[in-house]
Amino acid sequence: MSADPKVHLADLLRTALRSVAPDHADISILLERPKQAGHGDFAANLALQLAKPLKRSPRELAALLLAELPASKLVAKVDVAGAGFINFTLAADAKTAVIREVLAKGADFGRGASKNVKVQVEFVSANPTGPLHVGHGRGAAYGASLADVLAFAGYDVTREYYVNDAGRQMDILALSTWLRYLAFFGAEIPFPPNAYQGDYVIDMGREMRDAHQDRFARVTREQVLAGTPGLPAAERRDDEAKAQREEHLDALIANAKRLLGEDYPFVHGFALNEQLGDGRDDLQEFGVRFDKWFSEQSLFDTGLVERAVTQLEKAGHIYLQDGAKWFRSTAFGDEKDRVVQRENGLYTYFASDIAYHLNKYERGFDRIIDIWGADHHGYIPRVKGAIAALGLAPEKLEVALVQFAVLYRNGQKTSMSTRSGEFVTLRELRREVGNDACRFFYVLRKSDQHLDFDLDLAKSQSNENPVYYVQYAHARVCSVLAQWGGEAAGLAAADLGLLQHERELALCARLASFPELVQNAAADYAPHQIAFYLKDLAADFHGWYNAERMLVEDEALKCARLALAAAVRRVLATGLMLLGVSAPEAM
Repeated sequence: MSADPKVHLADLLRTALRSVAPDHADISILLERPKQAGHGDFAANLALQLAKPLKRSPRELAALLLAELPASKLVAKVDVAGAGFINFTLAADAKTAVIREVLAKGADFGRGASKNVKVQVEFVSANPTGPLHVGHGRGAAYGASLADVLAFAGYDVTREYYVNDAGRQMDILALSTWLRYLAFFGAEIPFPPNAYQGDYVIDMGREMRDAHQDRFARVTREQVLAGTPGLPAAERRDDEAKAQREEHLDALIANAKRLLGEDYPFVHGFALNEQLGDGRDDLQEFGVRFDKWFSEQSLFDTGLVERAVTQLEKAGHIYLQDGAKWFRSTAFGDEKDRVVQRENGLYTYFASDIAYHLNKYERGFDRIIDIWGADHHGYIPRVKGAIAALGLAPEKLEVALVQFAVLYRNGQKTSMSTRSGEFVTLRELRREVGNDACRFFYVLRKSDQHLDFDLDLAKSQSNENPVYYVQYAHARVCSVLAQWGGEAAGLAAADLGLLQHERELALCARLASFPELVQNAAADYAPHQIAFYLKDLAADFHGWYNAERMLVEDEALKCARLALAAAVRRVLATGLMLLGVSAPEAM
């Protein structure tokens, strides 16, 4: 039988229902796995569903259904429990059948059939203005695992990174790099406090000097600072001081563009490519891949931003105020209207976001999943509002929010501000605790829940470390099979009827739940469910391993137990693969 016996049990219940209540025989029948093992393998609430329309007590109705339930060799026991639940306990043979299915299907066990549904998952999409930090790491791990789970569940998945290569932030990075470069030639230009401060900017300035000598340094201090307003005192943090610092920064950017002339795009591109390349390498080393890197600048180059705003304007969703164009986002549930084009003619980030989502719809995706930081929660209604205003279906867009991950080192919370340069990079974290611990720990909580990254636990080799605990279960099976030394392919013919121990049958039930778990994790956008499952499967296996010997003298029993162990190993490896974690053969 299938590893998922619910179809068979639902057929039995429907047959009984045709006798007890033929007018309701088409009702949806729900079967769930009880949380307590004593309640059987599956429970149906059918009697509770029908009690009111049939005007009978649930327990009385459940008893009538049981009386009409066809016999099945796959069912060992059926009883009525609680308020009227029908509990099924499967026969041992029905439970152990999953072992052969796992061994036969191998890495495809649990894989869903193609749903012919095109899904785009866009994640990370961090501004290429500095190295990825540990906060970005959580979004990367979550997005990569979600995409893999969706693909394994049967969806046609496209993984995408939206590159913010246009706009003011990239100009600030280009300016920051150029000023650090000029410093190598003795230019005494005060470095703006609101420019990018990290050592990586100094490194880029040095690389530019080494590669191009003084090509971009033929300017004077006076030329660079010409027309810039003075900076307020460092200790001032009021709104007026902040605005003055931003005005100073914008004046420096304008001077850089004017002084560098045709060389400015090169400096801009140098800074962009350095940081984007670093981010690509970091993510690739982290096991995170993308099918497409989408350029924000391309939206302007192709005229899509202008087309999107014009389309909104023609539909009556744009109005003019103080020389700027505003989108009526309040009409779609936003707290206030939003500017899409400033009085100077420049489009806002929101305008390019509208165009980007229009592009996603035009590419024909059936479902669009954006993964954003939790601080972007307020952005959802305005984006969905713009989609609706364009005459598109906003329900196609789903936004999964990722809460911040906070790293504690020696009990101290670490700041992660890219502009200030005070952050812990994802690369540093990976080097300290390893990719596997990073990937597993990042998905141990629901994405919208706060995560404290326990560095000491992640590095420990103990049962308290969940990734170590799960990987150790896989390695244990590998060790036992290596000691046995036989051909694993032959285990498919083992006499599984010899597996009668409660722990063995519980392991089989856990294995059989894996395909359903994959579908649930995909439907809920919840790869943490895979992590929880792996912890439970590892616990079941370790408990069995410690209670029973596998390499017993009885050849038939030995092969049966090794077959179960091999099935556990296969599902552990598949689950770890979906989370981007390795499955070591020795530890």
